[in-house]
Amino acid sequence: MQETPQDGDRQRLDAAGITVVVGTFFGAFIEGVPLFAAAGTLALPRAWFFLVLSFVAMLGQIILVARQDPELVNHRGRWKKKRDAKRWDKPLVIAFGLLGFYVVPIVIGLDVGRYRWSSLGTWWLALGTALYVFGTVLITWAMLVNTHFETVVRIQTDRNHLVVTDGPYRFIRHPGYVGAGLWILAAPLIVGSACGLIPVVLVAVTIVVRTRLEDRTLRRELPGYADYAARVPYRLLPRIW
Repeated sequence: MQETPQDGDRQRLDAAGITVVVGTFFGAFIEGVPLFAAAGTLALPRAWFFLVLSFVAMLGQIILVARQDPELVNHRGRWKKKRDAKRWDKPLVIAFGLLGFYVVPIVIGLDVGRYRWSSLGTWWLALGTALYVFGTVLITWAMLVNTHFETVVRIQTDRNHLVVTDGPYRFIRHPGYVGAGLWILAAPLIVGSACGLIPVVLVAVTIVVRTRLEDRTLRRELPGYADYAARVPYRLLPRIW
């Protein structure tokens, strides 16, 4: 017999969930530290715009999700304690975090503030903003319809793990990764750093690797996923992959 979440876990945030909300609140500032430190100056209006956009988007997202599904936020906050997480996954989570939220901002800062290797005009700012907003909408939508949107890859037998086919999952199988990738891609476009796109390629590699491994795991271990994959053939990009 499968265990079901406790009523309290569904209805309110616990300490782990509160940690997620607080971490999200400070997330944009954490990104700003390596960026401005590498730049050697605070006089970067586009960088400030990016940080404000990130703050508003990320905080708005977590508030929406926490109001609708506090259980999910609680479980996302316990990701380090998930002993049934796939062994290959936590290193990929850490690599994504380091590359996306430290390496990319550092390269951007070195580029636009200290050495000025490259620049991108205001058209790129508009494009980056649109991509960031779209990525936020996509991730938020996925989290609102998928209570199993945890931080690490595992078969959630303790939470009656089911295949989700609603929302963005009608079009691609891993919309959260697309949204996260758009977040990272948008950063150098908004701030104006062509060189910042170089480490974004490494982020994309981690996303593709994790998507492939997760998809293989779900096909093998989650009942109904193989049939879902047959109906929705694309992992990340419609008509491509």
